Amino acid sequence: MSRPSPTLNSKRFFLSFHRYISMTSSPLTHHPHLPAQATTPQRHPSSRPRSRLSARHASTSDAPPSAPAKPLSHYDLFPNTLPQGPPPRGPFVIDPRQLRKEFLQLQARAHPDRHHGPDKARAEGTSALINEAYRTLQDPLPRAQYLLSLRGIDVAEDETAKVEDPDLLMEVLEVREAIEGAGQESELEGMKARNDARMVESEGILDEAFQSDDTEMAKAEAVKLRYWTNIKEALDAWEKGKPVVLVH
Repeated sequence: MSRPSPTLNSKRFFLSFHRYISMTSSPLTHHPHLPAQATTPQRHPSSRPRSRLSARHASTSDAPPSAPAKPLSHYDLFPNTLPQGPPPRGPFVIDPRQLRKEFLQLQARAHPDRHHGPDKARAEGTSALINEAYRTLQDPLPRAQYLLSLRGIDVAEDETAKVEDPDLLMEVLEVREAIEGAGQESELEGMKARNDARMVESEGILDEAFQSDDTEMAKAEAVKLRYWTNIKEALDAWEKGKPVVLVH
C-alpha cells in the first residue's frame, strides 16, 4: 500500500504531537536563574534601534529550552529508537523490539482515554498519527516504500515498477505452483525458510541502497521485496487446494 508524502495536515499533526507530548509529560525542570546582573541597563555601542530580525531572534532565544523542533517525517516520532533519523544519515534496518517499546510508551502517554474535552480530540489525532508511523516503520516493505515516496518515487502504485528479470519471474512462478501443489502444511516449511532468507537479503540490499542514497537500487529492490512479501502472505494463508494469487 502506498505511503504518500506527508501532507500539510500531517505536518500539523506532527507539530501538535510534539507539543502535546511536551505538555503531557512530567513538569518541565527550569534552568536555575543566572547570577543577577546590574540593574542599570547597558547601552549598546550603536544607538540604532534593534531590527525586526534581531527582535525575532531574541524572542526565539527566550523560548523554553524544551520546545521541540518541528518534525519532518515518521522517524522524528521515535527519537530514542531512531536518533539519526531516516537514511542516508540513519540506517534503514530498525530494531523492531526497541521500536515497539517506544511506540507503546508514546501511546500510553497520548491515549485518548486519559484526556477530556479538547485535549481528548487532540489525543485521538496524535494517537492515530503514532499508529500510522509505527505501521509504516515496523515492516521493511512499507518502510522502503515510504522512504522512496519522500523522494518522489511511488513503487506501490506505479504499474511500471515491475521486475523484468526473467530468472526472478520464473522463480516466483515456481514458488506459486509449489504452494498450490502442497498436500499438507508441513511441505511449506522449506519454502517459508527460503522465502524468509530472501526477505532478509532484500532488507540488507535496501540498507545499502539507502545508505548510499541510490534510489534506483532501492526502487528495484523494493519491487523485489514486494514479491517476497506476497509469497510470505500466500504461505501464511495456505489452504489445501486453494489457488494462490500473487498481487504485484
